[in-house]
Amino acid sequence: MRRETGRFRRRENGRADDMRKRQRQERREGKTMSAIDSTMAPPFGKIGESGKHAAPLIVRRQLCFFLLFVLPVSKLLEAPSLLAYFSKGDLLIPAFLHYLLQTGVLIAMLCVCARSDEPILTRLFAFSKPLGRILCAAFAVYFVFSDLFPLLDMERFADTVFFDTAPSVSAFLPFFLLSAFICVKDEKAIGRSADLCMPIFLFSFLGLIFMAMGETDFTELFPLFGTSAKANFKGFYHSFVHFSDAAAILPLLCAYRYEKGDGKKIVAAYAGGGGFVMLFLAVFYGVFGALAPRETYAFDKIARYFSALDVVGRVDLLLVYAITIVSLYAYALPLQLSVICLCSAFGAKGKKRTIYSICINGAMTLFVIFCVRFYHVFYSFFTAKAFFVFPVFSVILPLCLLFLPNTTGNGKKRKKRKESAEADKEAENNGQQATARGKNTEAEAQ
Repeated sequence: MRRETGRFRRRENGRADDMRKRQRQERREGKTMSAIDSTMAPPFGKIGESGKHAAPLIVRRQLCFFLLFVLPVSKLLEAPSLLAYFSKGDLLIPAFLHYLLQTGVLIAMLCVCARSDEPILTRLFAFSKPLGRILCAAFAVYFVFSDLFPLLDMERFADTVFFDTAPSVSAFLPFFLLSAFICVKDEKAIGRSADLCMPIFLFSFLGLIFMAMGETDFTELFPLFGTSAKANFKGFYHSFVHFSDAAAILPLLCAYRYEKGDGKKIVAAYAGGGGFVMLFLAVFYGVFGALAPRETYAFDKIARYFSALDVVGRVDLLLVYAITIVSLYAYALPLQLSVICLCSAFGAKGKKRTIYSICINGAMTLFVIFCVRFYHVFYSFFTAKAFFVFPVFSVILPLCLLFLPNTTGNGKKRKKRKESAEADKEAENNGQQATARGKNTEAEAQ
């Protein structure tokens, strides 16, 4: 009887093992075919590799922190005075229109992500490899172009805030050493930087708003729509240089694995970042009123009328220095995205990423050294003549991705992963049941 019981238990265990082996073999064959198919479409920043993400380069939390605490910083320097110049007390209207437009584009890009389990760039390369390379190269050039005027702004801001007398141009050059280091990092570094920027931004931003709130007169914003529609429209298109967020978000979405329900959280995070900017604009104009168009570098000046500063000194500068740390990364980000796009277009093997970083930052260093004296020329060029470039890359091209075909179908890979997990669980349960039956039979025999 014991021999028969042992044979029965071994036979049941063998059947369960065979079932698990067959299921593992089927999944292995399926993954192999998927890997073969995906080699034609490399993921963002991973040209020439297998084309399959073992894990997302940036997670949902980091992406939301990026939208909440990094993107808004670039709009707190020159944009408030520019909007106040055209729209006066209605400066919130063009800013709101910008965020409305960019939110619509973001929703469209999230819809593209949700249609397939493959990254956007992988599907683009599968559709047309030459087209994918051209678009990556074009975005690389765009990111460098979009950072020309902001870097001149940052250089003048550093001269104004950190030095009592006019320094030499070389005082700003350490920024490009930091930028060159940042540019050799991939999308993972962007997510980690967003985690680090979160507490710094919240502490400094909320501190400056608290100090400025006592001197804010919100009646300066009234009457609503007191400025003509033409003036508000001018403020809208002249400020496109500061409000082209969708182009910066696109490379991160290419490194992000979309999961069901993420869209609402990502859009809410971007709306929260817009709320920070709108609050800052309202407080800024409430403090300065009609003088706002002349008050450049807003977050340096917004808290200077805090009554306690007469007693304790300019402690607000500590908050300004803190938010400047986030600003340094925000202004180096377009150069990092440019390097990422070049790696996607032409490969990142060997020292290519380092070479791209050195070349881009070296060129930008020379640009700042020789062109900072022509700041007003570039100000006019970017706000009045070349403004149309920004909606092309932040609105038109991202919306064109809606026509991108789904190379893997609607959710097929998600369904396959779910079926595979269910098969594993079923095989494990069968094995446990077979073991239990064998033990029961042996116990009965004894």
